[in-house]
Amino acid sequence: MSLLPEHLKYALSHEWAQIEDDNIVRVGITDFAQQELGDLVYVELPDLGRHVSANESCATIESVKTASDISSPVSGEIVAINQAVVDDPEKINDSAYEAWLFCVKATDLTEVEKLLSHTAYETMITA
Repeated sequence: MSLLPEHLKYALSHEWAQIEDDNIVRVGITDFAQQELGDLVYVELPDLGRHVSANESCATIESVKTASDISSPVSGEIVAINQAVVDDPEKINDSAYEAWLFCVKATDLTEVEKLLSHTAYETMITA
């Protein structure tokens, strides 16, 4: 298993979240999740401007094994999507912590505090 970036927060549903300027939260899936899914073949991301709630399913990733819903770890508005992973889903397999999926302009950054630290997430996935 790869080392978990310490600066990220982690959802129980295997998304990572990175707080950026102006209440923007960048979201992707963890390396653990991409390894479990296997070779990714399709990514469907939410529409720009869509309002999402924390833990709401808003994207889909498909692999040769299965399809998986991706949830937003925070509430807010989708303000960016990563078209590069739609065009080439394998980018997520290659580098899960660089191949982000979407950005949410969070309405309540305290929701990020409810996410797991890297150590708590590591404990969860190795238990």
